[in-house]
Amino acid sequence: MSEQHLHLVLMRHAKSAYPNGVADHDRPLAPRGVREARLAGDWLRANLPPIDGVLCSAAARARQTLAHTGIDAPVRYTQRLYGAAPGTVIQEINQVSDEVKTLLVVGHEPTTSAVAIMLAGAGGTDTTAAQQISQKFPTSGIAVLHVAGRWEDLEPGGAALVGFHVPRPT
Repeated sequence: MSEQHLHLVLMRHAKSAYPNGVADHDRPLAPRGVREARLAGDWLRANLPPIDGVLCSAAARARQTLAHTGIDAPVRYTQRLYGAAPGTVIQEINQVSDEVKTLLVVGHEPTTSAVAIMLAGAGGTDTTAAQQISQKFPTSGIAVLHVAGRWEDLEPGGAALVGFHVPRPT
């Protein structure tokens, strides 16, 4: 029997607003961010297996991004993803239950791109996608990785980066 892979979806929060007097952690989405988060949700539903688990930064813009995607899956909001080092994000992923087959992580830059590049390296990695991510990971950007084995065993170089998508109106 061949081993099935898990899907890891790393998404940067959508475009945020910069209202005066609002702390960075509490910044809301801009109208463009709301539109792009909806497009991201549409793309996720059309192109991936159903998402059955979410790790989301506790920052307002990340929470609002997730809400506007329309993804309906169990969510764990965590302060640790806000301003996190890449290793911290990987530690959070390592704690996910093996029952979750497609995991969405909603976070921030520069961490999200660093995690994608750090994890990529297994056979099947799309080098063009890796190059795009290393140059720029725009708001609402989505990196898709395949993970063989278990979440708790995921480590640098242990996933195949299979795609990168930036949802924008056509």
